[in-house]
Amino acid sequence: MKTWYWDFAGPTAEGTARHFRVHLDEFLAREGISGCETGVESLGPNHAAAFCRGPEAHAEAIERALRPRRSA
Repeated sequence: MKTWYWDFAGPTAEGTARHFRVHLDEFLAREGISGCETGVESLGPNHAAAFCRGPEAHAEAIERALRPRRSA
């Protein structure tokens, strides 16, 4: 399993991350990518990240199309 993150900063970070998650879920459905979990988490004040955790088999499609800021 691999986790991809899209980080957002500032006072609107949480709302932006939640909105991005909606588009992330739409992308996964449209592309037929299954076995992924999405969510939003925070590393502290004025930070939020949308994430996608899924099989490494989907890495190329996710990284090419969505360009995550970081992964683990």
